[in-house]
Amino acid sequence: MTHPWQRTAQGANLLGPDGSLGVTIFEEITTLANRHGAINLGQGFPDEDGPGELSRLAQEAIAVGKNQYAPGKGIFDLRQAVSEHQERFYGLTPDPETEVIITTGATEAIAATILALTGRGDEVLTFEPFYDSYGAMIALSGATHTTAPLLAPDFMPDMAALERAFSPRTKMIIVNNPHNPTGAMFPELVLTEIVRLAIKYDAVILTDEVYEHLTFGPRHIPVATLPGAGDRTLTISSAGKTFSFTGWKIGWLSGPAELVAAARTVKQFLSYSSGTPFQGAIAAGLRMDAGYFTDAAATLAHKRDILGEGLRAAGFEVYLPQGTYFINADTKKLGVTDATALARRLPELIGVAAIPVPVFCHPEGARRTRSLLRFAFCKQVPLLEQAAERLATLADKL
Repeated sequence: MTHPWQRTAQGANLLGPDGSLGVTIFEEITTLANRHGAINLGQGFPDEDGPGELSRLAQEAIAVGKNQYAPGKGIFDLRQAVSEHQERFYGLTPDPETEVIITTGATEAIAATILALTGRGDEVLTFEPFYDSYGAMIALSGATHTTAPLLAPDFMPDMAALERAFSPRTKMIIVNNPHNPTGAMFPELVLTEIVRLAIKYDAVILTDEVYEHLTFGPRHIPVATLPGAGDRTLTISSAGKTFSFTGWKIGWLSGPAELVAAARTVKQFLSYSSGTPFQGAIAAGLRMDAGYFTDAAATLAHKRDILGEGLRAAGFEVYLPQGTYFINADTKKLGVTDATALARRLPELIGVAAIPVPVFCHPEGARRTRSLLRFAFCKQVPLLEQAAERLATLADKL
């Protein structure tokens, strides 16, 4: 018999072959980066703060005493701002009273929803590679985690494989779009097929859209806007990625009232509430001029291109992302087929750290992505330029 923590660890690929709790690859790579003074492009968080105006609003809220529990579903002003944001950008009109809740980051929204709606005997389908939080929570719920592969170079799903991945036991499909770790953005054709299959098998659609504003060309399409999707889709986003305040841990969930109520029931016994002084600041952020959102994406696109050029100069095959913080590079052109082994060598070899993509997969997917590395480009331009210079020396040092 396994304990819940063991199921959780196994779902996130954290258990060693002997069943012991291993060090995560993120911890391992960060330790190596620190030891060798490497530029850490493994972890996906910015190295500079978001808008100063939002920081000032949070400081003022603390100073005037907004330091006690927020309502369990979040302060009304932020729920209203989430609703306004969904209407302004996508034409969606969730009721801030019953169809929006504020969560401790997107991660809590994911956890609460999976734990509320799935369990033993159910299947939860994700694309692969997948964000590790999905695997952990699916395993904790007792459900079975099934996957549909995303294949290089464009990391689009094979439609036939996607349909085969559904079954009468499929209770939920999680759609991370824009997608971490591949940087893919699913076009309307793919999203419409996901909706068709979810209706056919009566599955809930949980969409993780935290990178919705960090896109480089294609227009982000929320699944909830598509015909037939609204009554079965829960949409998640967060302030961490949109405003570069990952430590504030302010996320939100919107969708049909009965599904939101189910997630809220579990959420209130996870964190209950959090981030009271930050919630009002993020409400102001969501109401910022549209130029803020487009400028942030344009700045990030420039950073993507700097790192992409550096990776190409190093000899990698580079898969330019359409969104997110991340760029994937294939090591095969360098004569290296084991990206995980290379990731462990890179900090000492050239002073740059990255994460191997196989850690975001089940065993079969790990074999398929064996030569892929993920690099984060949400860093300051001088640091990325320095990383590009170091990467250029790689071929000579291998």
